[in-house]
Amino acid sequence: MSIDSDQVGVVTFDSFSTLVDPRSAGRVLTGYVDDPAAVAAEWHSLAVQFATVAAHVGANPTYYDLHRDALAYLLEARGISVSEAALEDMTDVYHDLSPFDDVRPGLASLSSAGYRIAVLSNGNPAMLESLVETTNTDEFVEATISAATVGTFKPDPGLYESAADSLGVPIERVVHVGAGWGDIVGCTNAGMRGVWLNRAGAPWPRFDGEPDAVADSMPEVVALLTDD
Repeated sequence: MSIDSDQVGVVTFDSFSTLVDPRSAGRVLTGYVDDPAAVAAEWHSLAVQFATVAAHVGANPTYYDLHRDALAYLLEARGISVSEAALEDMTDVYHDLSPFDDVRPGLASLSSAGYRIAVLSNGNPAMLESLVETTNTDEFVEATISAATVGTFKPDPGLYESAADSLGVPIERVVHVGAGWGDIVGCTNAGMRGVWLNRAGAPWPRFDGEPDAVADSMPEVVALLTDD
């Protein structure tokens, strides 16, 4: 699996689990559950499932709303009752998730190598604005492209096609980097090249096709695209 860097015009990145760690949302679950980080991971995973279903049935909630509703479900399933105001306050942690340590140096290296960089995410615009701020990457990120502006969620091909159009490049010249395997299946089926950022060292699911490349960290992503 390899990528010809000469054929790449733009590198897009997913947001949650790729640039910032959803497990860090566990800090708002302390005192409610025994393993806050694990439940925070489940929280984000359930919201992703909600988004996938929404894309198929034509529903158009915000990604923030899906995270709030996923949290409400997980708490209720555990017999934990909180007010709607408390749910909103807890979900606001998605504006301040902890970035992975390798993110800013990785984007800096790609920018120095001449790549255009964008964020392509299910997150609504306010969430993505916060993400760029918390990762301190505004000098490297040319654009944030939100599913909310397209009216669907990953892995709908329309989202990736719209992103390439908005960036003004042929879709085959876009490399998308994401931690979610479904995101990579979506982008490659739409015509992008896909790099699976497999931070957890998990096996690739036995599903449709494979990523163009696999990396376990941002330095490895940089190496893939700069021949380092």
